[in-house]
Amino acid sequence: MLEEKIRTFLGNQEGSTSVVVKSLVDDRQVLIDPERVFPSASTIKLMIMSELFRQAKEGMLSLTDTIELTDAVKTGGDGILKELNAGHTFSLEEICTLMIIVSDNTATNLLIDRLGMANVNQQIARMGLKSASLQRKMMDSEAVRMGRNNYISAADFAAILESIYRGMNVDQEASAKMLEILKRQQVRGRLDLYLPEEVLIAHKTGDLDFLEHDGGIIYLGDSPYIVCVLTEKVATNKDGREIIGHISKMVYDEFAQMK
Repeated sequence: MLEEKIRTFLGNQEGSTSVVVKSLVDDRQVLIDPERVFPSASTIKLMIMSELFRQAKEGMLSLTDTIELTDAVKTGGDGILKELNAGHTFSLEEICTLMIIVSDNTATNLLIDRLGMANVNQQIARMGLKSASLQRKMMDSEAVRMGRNNYISAADFAAILESIYRGMNVDQEASAKMLEILKRQQVRGRLDLYLPEEVLIAHKTGDLDFLEHDGGIIYLGDSPYIVCVLTEKVATNKDGREIIGHISKMVYDEFAQMK
Protein backbone atom coordinates (compact mmCIF):
# COMPACT_ATOMS: atom_id res chain seq x y z
CA MET A 1 0.00 0.00 0.00
CA LEU A 2 1.40 3.38 -1.06
CA GLU A 3 0.75 5.18 2.22
CA GLU A 4 2.44 2.41 4.21
CA LYS A 5 5.48 2.55 1.92
CA ILE A 6 5.77 6.31 2.37
CA ARG A 7 5.30 6.13 6.15
CA THR A 8 7.93 3.36 6.42
CA PHE A 9 10.35 5.45 4.37
CA LEU A 10 9.70 8.55 6.48
CA GLY A 11 10.27 6.56 9.66
CA ASN A 12 13.95 6.40 8.71
CA GLN A 13 14.33 10.11 7.89
CA GLU A 14 15.20 13.07 10.07
CA GLY A 15 12.89 16.05 10.42
CA SER A 16 9.19 16.56 9.84
CA THR A 17 7.41 15.80 6.57
CA SER A 18 3.86 16.30 5.34
CA VAL A 19 2.55 14.61 2.23
CA VAL A 20 -0.57 15.02 0.12
CA VAL A 21 -1.08 12.82 -2.91
CA LYS A 22 -4.31 13.15 -4.86
CA SER A 23 -5.43 11.64 -8.13
CA LEU A 24 -7.14 14.13 -10.41
CA VAL A 25 -9.29 11.47 -12.05
CA ASP A 26 -10.40 9.18 -9.21
CA ASP A 27 -10.52 8.97 -5.42
CA ARG A 28 -6.99 7.72 -4.76
CA GLN A 29 -5.16 9.83 -2.20
CA VAL A 30 -2.55 9.75 0.55
CA LEU A 31 -2.67 12.19 3.45
CA ILE A 32 0.20 12.30 5.94
CA ASP A 33 -0.07 15.18 8.42
CA PRO A 34 -1.68 17.37 5.72
CA GLU A 35 -2.71 20.24 8.02
CA ARG A 36 0.70 20.72 9.65
CA VAL A 37 1.83 24.32 9.16
CA PHE A 38 5.30 24.95 7.75
CA PRO A 39 7.21 28.10 6.87
CA SER A 40 6.21 28.41 3.22
CA ALA A 41 9.49 29.56 1.69
CA SER A 42 8.82 30.30 -1.99
CA THR A 43 5.64 28.23 -2.24
CA ILE A 44 3.75 31.35 -1.03
CA LYS A 45 4.43 32.79 -4.49
CA LEU A 46 1.48 30.74 -5.78
CA MET A 47 -0.83 32.88 -3.66
CA ILE A 48 0.74 36.09 -4.98
CA MET A 49 0.26 34.86 -8.56
CA SER A 50 -3.40 34.14 -7.85
CA GLU A 51 -3.99 37.66 -6.50
CA LEU A 52 -2.28 39.20 -9.53
CA PHE A 53 -4.66 37.41 -11.87
CA ARG A 54 -7.64 38.32 -9.69
CA GLN A 55 -6.76 42.00 -9.83
CA ALA A 56 -6.30 41.73 -13.59
CA LYS A 57 -9.74 40.14 -13.95
CA GLU A 58 -11.31 42.88 -11.82
CA GLY A 59 -9.72 45.57 -13.96
CA MET A 60 -7.57 46.90 -11.12
CA LEU A 61 -4.49 46.46 -13.31
CA SER A 62 -3.44 44.89 -16.60
CA LEU A 63 -0.96 42.07 -17.02
CA THR A 64 0.70 44.27 -19.65
CA ASP A 65 1.29 47.11 -17.16
CA THR A 66 5.01 47.65 -16.66
CA ILE A 67 7.35 47.96 -13.68
CA GLU A 68 10.81 49.51 -13.88
CA LEU A 69 13.68 47.72 -12.19
CA THR A 70 15.60 49.97 -9.79
CA ASP A 71 18.62 49.23 -7.64
CA ALA A 72 16.56 50.01 -4.53
CA VAL A 73 14.18 47.08 -5.08
CA LYS A 74 16.82 44.42 -5.73
CA THR A 75 16.98 41.71 -3.09
CA GLY A 76 19.10 38.63 -2.46
CA GLY A 77 18.42 34.95 -2.80
CA ASP A 78 17.00 33.32 -5.92
CA GLY A 79 16.43 35.19 -9.14
CA ILE A 80 18.02 37.04 -12.03
CA LEU A 81 16.60 40.56 -11.71
CA LYS A 82 19.16 41.39 -9.01
CA GLU A 83 21.90 40.73 -11.59
CA LEU A 84 20.51 43.12 -14.22
CA ASN A 85 21.15 46.81 -14.67
CA ALA A 86 18.55 49.19 -13.31
CA GLY A 87 16.25 50.80 -15.87
CA HIS A 88 14.85 47.70 -17.56
CA THR A 89 11.06 47.52 -17.64
CA PHE A 90 9.00 44.37 -17.45
CA SER A 91 5.31 43.63 -17.76
CA LEU A 92 3.49 42.34 -14.70
CA GLU A 93 3.02 39.02 -16.47
CA GLU A 94 6.78 38.78 -17.09
CA ILE A 95 7.49 39.65 -13.46
CA CYS A 96 5.05 36.95 -12.36
CA THR A 97 6.67 34.43 -14.68
CA LEU A 98 10.10 35.16 -13.21
CA MET A 99 8.66 34.87 -9.69
CA ILE A 100 7.43 31.36 -10.46
CA ILE A 101 9.83 29.72 -12.92
CA VAL A 102 13.12 30.92 -11.39
CA SER A 103 11.61 31.86 -7.99
CA ASP A 104 12.87 35.43 -8.40
CA ASN A 105 12.72 37.21 -5.04
CA THR A 106 13.05 40.72 -6.48
CA ALA A 107 10.12 40.00 -8.79
CA THR A 108 8.14 38.70 -5.81
CA ASN A 109 8.75 41.82 -3.73
CA LEU A 110 7.79 44.03 -6.67
CA LEU A 111 4.48 42.20 -6.92
CA ILE A 112 3.83 42.34 -3.18
CA ASP A 113 4.30 46.13 -3.37
CA ARG A 114 2.03 46.42 -6.38
CA LEU A 115 -0.73 44.10 -5.16
CA GLY A 116 -0.67 44.78 -1.42
CA MET A 117 0.11 42.15 1.20
CA ALA A 118 -3.37 42.46 2.73
CA ASN A 119 -4.96 41.82 -0.66
CA VAL A 120 -2.92 38.63 -1.10
CA ASN A 121 -4.13 37.41 2.29
CA GLN A 122 -7.72 38.26 1.37
CA GLN A 123 -7.35 36.17 -1.76
CA ILE A 124 -5.99 33.31 0.34
CA ALA A 125 -9.16 33.55 2.43
CA ARG A 126 -11.35 33.65 -0.70
CA MET A 127 -9.76 30.42 -1.86
CA GLY A 128 -10.72 28.80 1.44
CA LEU A 129 -7.15 28.04 2.44
CA LYS A 130 -6.75 27.49 6.16
CA SER A 131 -3.05 27.88 6.94
CA ALA A 132 -1.44 29.90 4.15
CA SER A 133 -0.36 33.39 5.17
CA LEU A 134 1.85 36.14 3.70
CA GLN A 135 3.39 38.17 6.52
CA ARG A 136 6.69 39.39 5.08
CA LYS A 137 8.58 40.08 1.87
CA MET A 138 11.27 37.76 0.56
CA MET A 139 14.64 37.89 2.35
CA ASP A 140 13.27 40.08 5.15
CA SER A 141 15.30 38.64 8.03
CA GLU A 142 14.25 41.49 10.32
CA ALA A 143 10.59 40.49 9.94
CA VAL A 144 11.51 36.90 10.81
CA ARG A 145 13.32 38.09 13.94
CA MET A 146 10.16 39.98 14.88
CA GLY A 147 8.12 36.81 14.52
CA ARG A 148 6.57 37.43 11.10
CA ASN A 149 6.89 34.69 8.52
CA ASN A 150 5.02 33.15 5.60
CA TYR A 151 3.21 29.84 6.09
CA ILE A 152 1.53 27.01 4.23
CA SER A 153 0.31 23.44 4.74
CA ALA A 154 0.41 20.52 2.32
CA ALA A 155 -3.40 20.58 2.26
CA ASP A 156 -3.45 24.24 1.18
CA PHE A 157 -0.69 23.64 -1.35
CA ALA A 158 -2.63 20.80 -2.96
CA ALA A 159 -5.88 22.79 -2.88
CA ILE A 160 -4.50 25.76 -4.84
CA LEU A 161 -2.87 23.45 -7.38
CA GLU A 162 -6.14 21.58 -7.89
CA SER A 163 -8.08 24.83 -8.27
CA ILE A 164 -5.65 25.93 -10.98
CA TYR A 165 -5.81 22.55 -12.73
CA ARG A 166 -9.61 22.53 -12.73
CA GLY A 167 -9.88 26.10 -14.01
CA MET A 168 -11.40 27.38 -10.78
CA ASN A 169 -8.65 29.73 -9.58
CA VAL A 170 -9.97 33.22 -10.40
CA ASP A 171 -11.50 31.87 -13.63
CA GLN A 172 -10.84 29.43 -16.46
CA GLU A 173 -8.66 31.83 -18.46
CA ALA A 174 -6.54 32.90 -15.48
CA SER A 175 -6.13 29.30 -14.34
CA ALA A 176 -4.95 28.27 -17.81
CA LYS A 177 -2.31 31.02 -17.81
CA MET A 178 -1.14 30.12 -14.31
CA LEU A 179 -0.89 26.45 -15.27
CA GLU A 180 1.22 27.27 -18.33
CA ILE A 181 3.61 29.29 -16.16
CA LEU A 182 3.91 26.43 -13.67
CA LYS A 183 4.72 24.01 -16.50
CA ARG A 184 7.73 26.18 -17.39
CA GLN A 185 9.34 25.71 -13.97
CA GLN A 186 13.14 25.78 -14.13
CA VAL A 187 13.92 25.03 -10.47
CA ARG A 188 14.38 21.28 -10.49
CA GLY A 189 15.78 18.41 -8.47
CA ARG A 190 12.93 17.60 -6.10
CA LEU A 191 9.67 16.05 -7.40
CA ASP A 192 11.40 15.35 -10.71
CA LEU A 193 14.61 13.97 -9.15
CA TYR A 194 13.98 10.29 -9.90
CA LEU A 195 11.23 10.54 -12.52
CA PRO A 196 11.72 9.94 -16.24
CA GLU A 197 12.98 13.11 -17.91
CA GLU A 198 10.02 13.30 -20.26
CA VAL A 199 7.42 13.54 -17.47
CA LEU A 200 5.76 16.97 -17.46
CA ILE A 201 5.34 18.61 -14.06
CA ALA A 202 3.59 21.90 -13.28
CA HIS A 203 5.07 22.78 -9.92
CA LYS A 204 6.55 25.24 -7.43
CA THR A 205 9.44 24.64 -5.07
CA GLY A 206 10.56 26.37 -1.91
CA ASP A 207 13.59 26.15 0.34
CA LEU A 208 15.12 27.70 3.44
CA ASP A 209 17.89 26.38 5.66
CA PHE A 210 17.04 22.76 6.56
CA LEU A 211 13.67 23.06 4.78
CA GLU A 212 12.66 21.85 1.31
CA HIS A 213 9.23 21.88 -0.33
CA ASP A 214 7.84 20.96 -3.73
CA GLY A 215 4.30 20.53 -4.92
CA GLY A 216 2.95 19.99 -8.37
CA ILE A 217 0.72 18.34 -10.92
CA ILE A 218 2.32 15.27 -12.49
CA TYR A 219 1.07 14.57 -16.01
CA LEU A 220 1.04 10.78 -16.23
CA GLY A 221 -0.88 10.14 -19.44
CA ASP A 222 -4.60 10.12 -18.67
CA SER A 223 -3.94 9.75 -14.92
CA PRO A 224 -2.64 13.12 -13.70
CA TYR A 225 -2.16 13.54 -9.99
CA ILE A 226 -0.99 16.07 -7.40
CA VAL A 227 1.95 15.51 -5.07
CA CYS A 228 2.89 17.98 -2.33
CA VAL A 229 5.77 17.21 0.01
CA LEU A 230 6.80 19.69 2.71
CA THR A 231 9.86 19.08 4.89
CA GLU A 232 11.61 20.92 7.70
CA LYS A 233 14.37 20.28 10.23
CA VAL A 234 16.01 17.89 7.80
CA ALA A 235 19.68 17.04 8.37
CA THR A 236 20.72 18.90 5.21
CA ASN A 237 18.86 20.53 2.33
CA LYS A 238 20.15 17.76 0.08
CA ASP A 239 18.46 15.27 2.40
CA GLY A 240 15.23 17.26 2.05
CA ARG A 241 15.42 17.14 -1.73
CA GLU A 242 16.12 13.40 -1.58
CA ILE A 243 13.09 12.82 0.64
CA ILE A 244 10.88 14.67 -1.87
CA GLY A 245 12.45 12.83 -4.79
CA HIS A 246 12.04 9.37 -3.27
CA ILE A 247 8.42 9.98 -2.26
CA SER A 248 7.64 11.33 -5.74
CA LYS A 249 9.15 8.19 -7.31
CA MET A 250 7.10 5.90 -5.04
CA VAL A 251 3.93 7.72 -6.06
CA TYR A 252 4.84 7.69 -9.75
CA ASP A 253 5.58 3.95 -9.72
CA GLU A 254 2.27 3.23 -7.96
CA PHE A 255 0.21 5.36 -10.33
CA ALA A 256 2.06 4.13 -13.43
CA GLN A 257 1.36 0.45 -12.68
CA MET A 258 -2.34 1.16 -12.04
CA LYS A 259 -2.95 3.06 -15.28
